[in-house]
Amino acid sequence: MERWGWSCALCGTLNGFDDDALGRLQRSDAWPELSFSFVDLEIQVDGSEDAGVGVQARPVYVAAVDLACSEEFLELIKSALLAALEALIPGSLFGLMTFSHKIGLYDVQGPIPVVKNVFIPPDTEEEGLPVALEDAMPLLSFLAPIDTCKDRIAAALDTLRPTSSWERGAASGQEPDTVLLGGRGFGTAMSALVDYLSSEYGTTFALARVFAFLSGAPDYGDGQLDTRRYGEQYASKGEDPDLALLPEQIPFYKDLAAVAVQAGVCVDIFAVTDEYTDLASLKFLSIESGGSLFLYTNTDDSTLPQDIYRLLSRPYAFGCVLRLRTSSDFEPGNSYGHFFPDPQYEHVQHIICCDSFATYAYDFEFKNPEGFSRHTDPAVVQIAFQYSVIEPVETSENATQSSSSYMFCLKRRLRIRTLQYRPAKNINEIYDSVDPEAVLHILVHKVILISLDKGVKEGRSLVHDWLALLMARYNQVLRSDARNPESHVDVDFLHCPQLQMLPQLVFALLRSPLLRLHEEGIHPDYRIYLQCLFSALEPSSLAKAMYPVLISYSSPDKQAFPRHTLSRAALIMSESPIFLLDAFTNLIVYYSSTADPSVPFPPPRDCLLRNKIDELKKNRCITPKLTFIHGGREDSTLFESYLIEEQDVDGSGFTTDKGFVSFRESIRQAAAEIIEAESSL
Repeated sequence: MERWGWSCALCGTLNGFDDDALGRLQRSDAWPELSFSFVDLEIQVDGSEDAGVGVQARPVYVAAVDLACSEEFLELIKSALLAALEALIPGSLFGLMTFSHKIGLYDVQGPIPVVKNVFIPPDTEEEGLPVALEDAMPLLSFLAPIDTCKDRIAAALDTLRPTSSWERGAASGQEPDTVLLGGRGFGTAMSALVDYLSSEYGTTFALARVFAFLSGAPDYGDGQLDTRRYGEQYASKGEDPDLALLPEQIPFYKDLAAVAVQAGVCVDIFAVTDEYTDLASLKFLSIESGGSLFLYTNTDDSTLPQDIYRLLSRPYAFGCVLRLRTSSDFEPGNSYGHFFPDPQYEHVQHIICCDSFATYAYDFEFKNPEGFSRHTDPAVVQIAFQYSVIEPVETSENATQSSSSYMFCLKRRLRIRTLQYRPAKNINEIYDSVDPEAVLHILVHKVILISLDKGVKEGRSLVHDWLALLMARYNQVLRSDARNPESHVDVDFLHCPQLQMLPQLVFALLRSPLLRLHEEGIHPDYRIYLQCLFSALEPSSLAKAMYPVLISYSSPDKQAFPRHTLSRAALIMSESPIFLLDAFTNLIVYYSSTADPSVPFPPPRDCLLRNKIDELKKNRCITPKLTFIHGGREDSTLFESYLIEEQDVDGSGFTTDKGFVSFRESIRQAAAEIIEAESSL
């Protein structure tokens, strides 16, 4: 900032102040740009006259429930929706729809719930439904206000029953005795629902959130998925099963997501099944419409009710635009996350819907081979994030009445942050400033993309080669320093603490379901679910999911050591009786077989260990599953499966023996070969 003007932090251009700006900027301590790390601005919403004045809009939520299901599935969904009703703010509009071989629309605004059914044509070549949903039930009869209709919605949920085999057989023209579960017209139902909601987009609501609950693959009407490909004998055909099962079967759900975005509809999919459902095809409807994908393999210990409550309890933004700008020597390279690029402008991404847990990543490229032109100038990154929110405005209907009505307004905001970083002077400074969790984060994104394109085996090869090359470059730098005499390959990064965790993180990535092979029993739907989950996590959470944190306790009220390596040897050497393992999606409390019988199991509610568990569960985007295991009395297989450092890295041929030690040796050999090959040039 100069006296008569200001210089752009990105391009260095000097801009002069006019008379109005000079008068306004007399007090530099009042400038938000200089007083705060973030600059937040209210901007004008289309349809409003001034910035900061919202446009009226109501939150809209719709539950779409699969009735081609079991009783256990339906009981779980009822529990989840009752939890969801408690999380929604008063004044929100809620609609209940069911689907199987027919679509059911519920009107709960009268004294008793009324359902109107529209049958789904079994033939995918037929044009749409016989009756439009709007003709079957007006949309504003379908969408009920939560504050006055919560009990009636709960009563409607009680009436839900799975469709019978007789009904499904009659609809499909099959004999009832030959029909098991099925008749799941999910594609047709979702397409019709998006069209149904679109009529009120921009009038009643700015974003409608749909929660779709699935018990299996769509197998009726439009968007049917062929689950027989999961049973194919790929090995006998010489095909890679991972490469065959990761791509989508049909473009139906990706195309539907694009239509949903234009209609202001965001879809979250909750799949509760242990059967092949082809999430590789279904994921696009959720991810590309701004929603999330959840998978639960059984109904017994599912965290679905807690997850949907958390999802609805936290604030969200939608219609977001993210722009990244840099100073002149470098520019954004690849971008990673659940967003899509602007078709016109560079380095501008659109985000349909997100919350505070959503994470996006970039890597950067130099514009010139020389890198930064002057190391004395800071490297500047500016992030601009424009988004919409819906805020409640409580107003009294009448000064003499005690009752209140709920109103909502749509507001548009812009947040800008400009960051400056000092460029590193040499490679050693780069090594010393490495954040291993951030490196893992980018690496996982790259691995997911290459696995989808070229298969899991190619992804494994990429990770292995990347670590070997990093180790070779690091050792070459060491040998270039006369103070470090040439010797064996340093595989432990002894001279750089910031890099020391990377071999373990890469080993854990190779051991994870993301990169384990189909022949090892990794279900393709589970792999797809993890790809969607991991690509949205921030670095520290992703690191826990890859390489869990193992903490020891000498008693439920006293921590012994904050972190152990994931090996049986570490357990034995610690001599602690209690361990807490945090694998992000799972929390395990393990009592060793040598634990004193006087130590209470499970740990009491008010102890230090329980407080730690509560804290971990609270600060998480999904609900981790909590398990207590006593090693002397119960099966310890689940806990021991996380002790990965003594397990084989895989079946890929990278190691012949078992464990992290052998993996280190294979990386050392690969790095030594790179160094030798390059030194001979």
